[in-house]
Amino acid sequence: MIAAFLLASASIPTAVDAELAFANDAQKIGLWTAFRKWADNDAVIFTPQAVWAQVELKDKKDPPKAITWRPADSYVSCDGRIAVNTGPWFAADGTPRGFFTTVWQRTGSTWRWVYDGGGFYPKGATPPAATKAQVHRASCRAKAPGAPVPPPPPLTKREARTTPEDNGRGQSADKTLGWDWKVEKDGARKLRVYQWNGKSYVEALTNDIPAPSAQ
Repeated sequence: MIAAFLLASASIPTAVDAELAFANDAQKIGLWTAFRKWADNDAVIFTPQAVWAQVELKDKKDPPKAITWRPADSYVSCDGRIAVNTGPWFAADGTPRGFFTTVWQRTGSTWRWVYDGGGFYPKGATPPAATKAQVHRASCRAKAPGAPVPPPPPLTKREARTTPEDNGRGQSADKTLGWDWKVEKDGARKLRVYQWNGKSYVEALTNDIPAPSAQ
């Protein structure tokens, strides 16, 4: 029985497999076509404010040549159903330009991305040299207490009238992986990813994206 379970689990594609297939599709069927194909119905992208991907990309024409990207790190929940991939992206001519972060969720054996964001490398920075993604799986020891990302405190009536709603959060069903993001009025954005290590939640990944005017 255990052997059968392990064999069945091994046949399920990973989030790294999904990312590589997504990047390969961008070259074969077009960049935005691939984005639409792999996006969940509630997927979010940034322009720089948050927008629904399926709405924003509905009629967007593919560029003549797509960018390329590859996952360098994959942070995965214990149950293997949620993952956050990050790695370098390259211009169409192969020049390294920046990094991406994609949040993936799996239903059955099908992966769909729900968050896609990233930024440019600071001047002089270089992409990771490794070509094979490192997988960082949350601990399955001891039940995770959750939530990985605590909900923010309730807003006062005054704050509710002035605070933008440009933020979101999510977590795996087993509470071993969680993330939140927020976009400021100037377009600056921050993403945090928390992972259970068996004893506590650790901030496994942080993206601080400056406002477009600052890049």
